[in-house]
Amino acid sequence: MKRKIIISLSILFSLGMAGLFIFYLIKHDHTRWQVALGGIFVSLLPLGLLKMKNNPFNTPIIVSYYLFLFCSLYLGSISSFYLHFKWWDSTLHFFKGMFVGFMGISLYKQWIPPQARNNVSAGILFLFVLSLAVSSSVLWEIYEFVGDLTLTHTMQRGGNKDTMLDLLCGFAGGLITAIYSILRKRSI
Repeated sequence: MKRKIIISLSILFSLGMAGLFIFYLIKHDHTRWQVALGGIFVSLLPLGLLKMKNNPFNTPIIVSYYLFLFCSLYLGSISSFYLHFKWWDSTLHFFKGMFVGFMGISLYKQWIPPQARNNVSAGILFLFVLSLAVSSSVLWEIYEFVGDLTLTHTMQRGGNKDTMLDLLCGFAGGLITAIYSILRKRSI
């Protein structure tokens, strides 16, 4: 089931992005065709999970990945939600913090054998989940900063204020997931 979902969403999303790539390339809209081209590549990344013996990510995480791509690439960049709705960027950073936190829980369940989980303190699990979420937010802000220095000047329109708000939103999303992880530790 999970395999079919990964293949279906990868094909559907990459075909949609390929159509947008061709459309905006013909219209000479270099900003949007570049986003669509990137969308093709990131939509195909989960196909790599099919090569894994034990895919640690459940169906809701896989669907959330494509939901995030749709909201950030298509709605955010191509449909200009980032420009028209000031709250859009912060909301996606909050969602990403939660999403990466749940990925951390999945990795914890994959990497720590069930018999050893009782010996892992709730604090370690909390720090692991929160650290992944915060690290992903920091890496994303580095990507935006380097992107603005080299390719475009539109990723950090609000400068330091935008960066700090994005980091705080990513932290808040990760914090919520980390708290959830310690509350549910016994069943994880």
